[in-house]
Amino acid sequence: MFGIPVRGLIVIGVLGVAGAMYVANGGKPLGEAGTGKACRVTVTADILNVRAGPADTQPIVSTIPRDTVVEADRRIENGFRLLKDGQWVNNDFITPTSDSDCG
Repeated sequence: MFGIPVRGLIVIGVLGVAGAMYVANGGKPLGEAGTGKACRVTVTADILNVRAGPADTQPIVSTIPRDTVVEADRRIENGFRLLKDGQWVNNDFITPTSDSDCG
């Protein structure tokens, strides 16, 4: 057909559909759709321990003072929320900001 091998037409079709899906998803890779809001949380404890992993037995790597707003992930494991920097905080001592999407 038009001098293009069938395999070539299939590849062009697949790339076209993938491109259309990318555009329909707001220019983000699939799986990253959302409201566009980031997950941000406010520290409610006087001083919040930041840990290397999601457990009280994990080493403390730093601390965050009360009322600090930090970028977080939607992932919660064993009662600990993952921060964007890959460290963990106890979810009992933070609260999502009013304009965030922490799910």
